[in-house]
Amino acid sequence: MYGRLRDLREDRDMSQTQMAKTLVMSQTGYSKYETGENDIPTEILIKLADFHEVSVDYILNRTNNKELNK
Repeated sequence: MYGRLRDLREDRDMSQTQMAKTLVMSQTGYSKYETGENDIPTEILIKLADFHEVSVDYILNRTNNKELNK
């Protein structure tokens, strides 16, 4: 899961600092999500999925399909 967060961020050519600003949080806090040091709160998980236009299941490694069911 944590590698997917990094990959999604890097696919957008964003730094951790830029991603953290998007989520209105510190870079350190965001970094701990990418490394698995801290669990990702549901609210942040939904924001990440919406921002990257992928499903929460994709971020959680429950599917390899990036497509959202619409």
